[in-house]
Amino acid sequence: MFDRICLVLVIIGALNWGLMGLFEFDLVAWAFGGTAAIISRILYTLIALAGIWCISLLFREHVEMRTAESA
Repeated sequence: MFDRICLVLVIIGALNWGLMGLFEFDLVAWAFGGTAAIISRILYTLIALAGIWCISLLFREHVEMRTAESA
């Protein structure tokens, strides 16, 4: 579950960077009152930490889970 939350945060960050690159529009800052707003800064920090956590996904052994139907 934690991995999925981190992936969602990384996706939000990627979309925000895409908007910044294409339209110079910071969605996070717009939604939470500017880049200096405490909520924006917390979200930026959480997105950065999620990105760091997702680096670990590259090096994990992935175990395929089998359901009762596929067994």
